[in-house]
Amino acid sequence: MGSVLIVCLLFGIVGGSPGIAEFDKNNSNVYHRLDRFRNWPREFFAYYQNVTVDDLVPENRLVATKDLQCYEEFSQLVAGPSLENLWALKMIDSWGSIPSGILMGHLMDLGHYDECIRINQVLDSGHNLLGKYCLAQLPLHQWLGYSEALSLILPQTGVCFPASCSSENMDALLGGFFQQILGIEFDKNLTLIKEGTCKTSKKESLDGLTIFTIVLLSTFGAAVAISTVYDYFLCEDQTKLPAILKVFSARANSRSLFRLNTKPNPNVIECLNGIRCLSLIWVCFGHEYRLMFMSPLLNYVDLYSWAKEPFMMFINQGVFAVDTFFFLSGLLVALLSLRTMERSKGKLHVPLMYLHRFLRVTPMLAVAIIVYMKLLPLVGDGPLYGKWNFDNYDSCEKNWFWTLLYIQNYAADEECLAHAWYLAIDMQLYILSPIFIFAVYKWGKKGAAGVFGLLLGLAGFLFGYMAINEYSLLNLTVEGSEEISHHTHNRASGWLVGFLFGYFLHTIRGKSFKLNRVTVWIGWITSLALFFTVIFAMYPYGLVKKKTIGVISEAFYVSLSRIAWPLGLSWVVFACMQGYGGLANSILSSSLWQPLSKLSFSVYIWHLFIQNLNLGRTRVNIYFSDYDVMLHFWQDFGFSLLLAYVMYILIEAPCGGLESMLLPNRRPPDTQNITPAEVPAAKEPESQRTQTYTTPDTPLSPTSDETNILRFFRNNAPVLK
Repeated sequence: MGSVLIVCLLFGIVGGSPGIAEFDKNNSNVYHRLDRFRNWPREFFAYYQNVTVDDLVPENRLVATKDLQCYEEFSQLVAGPSLENLWALKMIDSWGSIPSGILMGHLMDLGHYDECIRINQVLDSGHNLLGKYCLAQLPLHQWLGYSEALSLILPQTGVCFPASCSSENMDALLGGFFQQILGIEFDKNLTLIKEGTCKTSKKESLDGLTIFTIVLLSTFGAAVAISTVYDYFLCEDQTKLPAILKVFSARANSRSLFRLNTKPNPNVIECLNGIRCLSLIWVCFGHEYRLMFMSPLLNYVDLYSWAKEPFMMFINQGVFAVDTFFFLSGLLVALLSLRTMERSKGKLHVPLMYLHRFLRVTPMLAVAIIVYMKLLPLVGDGPLYGKWNFDNYDSCEKNWFWTLLYIQNYAADEECLAHAWYLAIDMQLYILSPIFIFAVYKWGKKGAAGVFGLLLGLAGFLFGYMAINEYSLLNLTVEGSEEISHHTHNRASGWLVGFLFGYFLHTIRGKSFKLNRVTVWIGWITSLALFFTVIFAMYPYGLVKKKTIGVISEAFYVSLSRIAWPLGLSWVVFACMQGYGGLANSILSSSLWQPLSKLSFSVYIWHLFIQNLNLGRTRVNIYFSDYDVMLHFWQDFGFSLLLAYVMYILIEAPCGGLESMLLPNRRPPDTQNITPAEVPAAKEPESQRTQTYTTPDTPLSPTSDETNILRFFRNNAPVLK
């Protein structure tokens, strides 16, 4: 959530910078100077009535052929605005101006994007003149004569030129106009228009990978359609539906997805569904705010006061949703793996476990990458759509293979998919998990002590790393935030705490703890105290706060908070399992969470696509308030659920079913048709039954306890910073 702090720092100058104080003293003169340029687009076209080629060629560069074409079209533009040349009127009419309410942080006037790019006029020379929309920076500080404070504020406005004109041509025209009108030496180092902000109606032809992506999705769609039609209209007995058709049937997969298991099951930790889903919502809600901060707001200045509100900490500390899912991953790996080893007398098929994990997660991730690179740029359009936020497609062009290898958090400078770093850490910890599993299985408490020592060692390393390098997560202008947040050795604390807690639950399986009311109250108060301390401990500090915190103190907070958060979660899970959860258990264990829990991985992958699409295609400025963000969130979250369901039916469920069919079944032959949760009841006397822990029903029948681990990892994925 660093962008909000940077924005608040920027607009902190409104509260008390010398430049603004000077602005207040001379507000009358400044107002008239500012008002003079409200209609600068009209003055711009009047100034260039007699434009020459030299006006649109940058200094120290010879005239090129493309400059001549630009000169020809621009000359017709400035000479032809009339009812007879409606295209010229539209091009001028689509321009923005100096935004109203600059002092409230309204820094962007988008003009009329569609009016500009829809211009397609056949000229007398026979070729077509297309409109080209760009965002131009306005040198407000030079207009008003103040540089120290206002130089940080560069309003932007939409401009429209003939498509034959390059950003260099536009820059030369605007620069010459401003220099002449302002009567000052224009800053030649300031680029007013960047080519990356320009757009036309001309679309690039589809390349091979784009065509492959369309064919791939069409093939899966056809398989799903055929299987669903056969299932619904031609198959009267569902038990006789061929396995390959059942894998692709939307009807069969939807039934499994939306089936609610309301019967109490001692083999299921029901509260994990609620924890997973609430964390997912927290993540998506936090990303909505981050995207809103980067949007064309009408009132950026209000972010300065908003950042001082306690509510901001819930958004800024949404990073702890990541640690929640790391905790769940470690917990379930320990529980299910130790149960598997106990039943197989110490054996764990590690290579096949790795293969299952890779095949369950990678198909959806691979489809997301190619859709992100090739289809997302085609499905949306707008003045801000493209390289303005999370959707920097160039990063995937360069680093997509590191993402599929799950090492992009170490190997790539720019990660493909802003949220895929979580999957890399999750996979890396999963690969290391057999070391911890064999340690606690073979040496018991001594092995757990070794894992605990590793936990303390990594926390100490993180503390030393931040203290020695003077890294800070509050002051995001310094380096190190990516290493602190995205490197596995710095984010493993939550996973290790979850693993140790899972080992603890394994050792007490089948036991019931009778706790008095005082102990229960102490447990809940301690847990809530940990949660609120982690969230609000840094409230007095930050870029927009009066207090500052030392590097040592912040290093202590970061290293210890990543342990404190999962410790609080450990009590929540333990209390809910033992019957001391009360209202919390009623909410977290509700069966209504089950469908969203099964969709959580798909929602995690696709929610940023929807948020980028909706905010990237905006044509007007947005008013910032918590209520308005909430409206945008529920709209985006609803469409994220719809897209997640489509991709689940199209990709995740079929690929998971194919993987279960193709890979060998590792359960004993006499239990082929028994779910893992039912095995103890079939094999052990009543007095010796032990609890196992599985997820609620999923679209795929489990083939082993290890498959359940993989399914848990898949369901635990939807989280990121």
